[in-house]
Amino acid sequence: MPSTPSNARKLAGTVLQTIYRSESFADDAFDATVKDRVLSEPDRALAFELVYGVLRHAVTLDWRLNHLSRKPMARLPLNVATTLRVAAYQLLYLSRIPDSAAVNEAVKLIRKQPGHDWGGLVNGILRNVIRQEAPPFPDITADPIQALSLSYACPLWMVERWIQAFGLTRAEEFCRKTLDIPPLTLRTNTLRCTRRKLLDRLEAEGISAKETPVSPWGITLEKCGHPGRLAVVQEGWCYIEDEAAQLIPPLLHPQPGDRILDACAAPGGKTTHLAQLMQNQGTIIALDRQPERLTRLAENCLRLGVKNVHAEKCDVVHDATFSDSGSLTEPFDGILVDAPCSGLGILRRHPEGKLLKQFSTIEQSCQVQKQILHHISPLLRPGGILVYSACSIEPEETTEVISAFCREHPDFQSEPITPWMATTGLPLVTDHGHLCTGFQSFTMDGFFACRFKKKSDIS
Repeated sequence: MPSTPSNARKLAGTVLQTIYRSESFADDAFDATVKDRVLSEPDRALAFELVYGVLRHAVTLDWRLNHLSRKPMARLPLNVATTLRVAAYQLLYLSRIPDSAAVNEAVKLIRKQPGHDWGGLVNGILRNVIRQEAPPFPDITADPIQALSLSYACPLWMVERWIQAFGLTRAEEFCRKTLDIPPLTLRTNTLRCTRRKLLDRLEAEGISAKETPVSPWGITLEKCGHPGRLAVVQEGWCYIEDEAAQLIPPLLHPQPGDRILDACAAPGGKTTHLAQLMQNQGTIIALDRQPERLTRLAENCLRLGVKNVHAEKCDVVHDATFSDSGSLTEPFDGILVDAPCSGLGILRRHPEGKLLKQFSTIEQSCQVQKQILHHISPLLRPGGILVYSACSIEPEETTEVISAFCREHPDFQSEPITPWMATTGLPLVTDHGHLCTGFQSFTMDGFFACRFKKKSDIS
């Protein structure tokens, strides 16, 4: 049976309820929900648009709906609140969908669900969304936190800390970026082809693409449908990865024949990039504590033709004896710690974070980051290189973490990353020689990275 827009809206509601209930990643919830369903490509695209659109604008949607409902969204049954959010997103942000279709489909969907008949309430609220103008947002000079929160659908705590840490102008820029739809960027797999050859093949297949301005491996695509179904992706010619993430493995400057540790490896984006730079020669030990993520890493290695990666299940933080493993007893030439973090630098890509993250997320992450660095650093040989990175620009997870590391480990010395950056990427290098992609005009995720060298001797 062919799919319909009604099915797409129902599917979007199912995914959103899963995210709200289980606090799962949007991409995982979406993929798990659509996996066994028959959906046309347009309806899959509509469902995807509805899920990510609601997540990006949820704070503002709830504010608007709360003005029109006797009960706030937080107190309505989740299926009712979700139906209202999906329909309101269509009414307020998708001009291509007729208002009548958005309202009628919402009422139809909610009436098909067992229990109380919420059709009248849903119909009344949504028709008032159409009829009534929205109340004005607070004036930014009088109440900047509320103004930015509602304008860019960011939680109050996040806006407040960004204003305090970076000032009003930059805080507004960060808030605005959370509403951006990220480009689809590929990293050329040089084990299979060159970037020029990949571009030529995409052009021959009718896909518009261009080189990224900083990464020498990156390609940005125009509309191409579901990226996972691209032949160049399935055949391992490339890996789907933001340009900012592509800039981190080269900072380790791995060489063919080196022995490298990727301490937080899965699902394998940076691991496989390291393998490319090493021309599949040498050894990469890839650690992760979740077996299912290691399975994804193995699948990516197979697809990309990577042969020098050895994946191991390991909890670097909680397993006090992890370094007793045979593969970890010999020192490493280089170590990459792409640390677990709050992910506030990639909210445009993971907008569920605007709903699920709290300030405590940052506090918990920075403690884990410090523990990983402390436990991993003894595994590096004298003269070896350690690169620390995070998809965050929060001081607690970036500059403060590495400052604490340097105080506690005087045998490590910070090195500027400039030699490993293209000329076009020099604006991404901070005054301290670190990588920070959050304060720039390029269309990148917000990443931080720095490079350390382990001294050969301590005098």
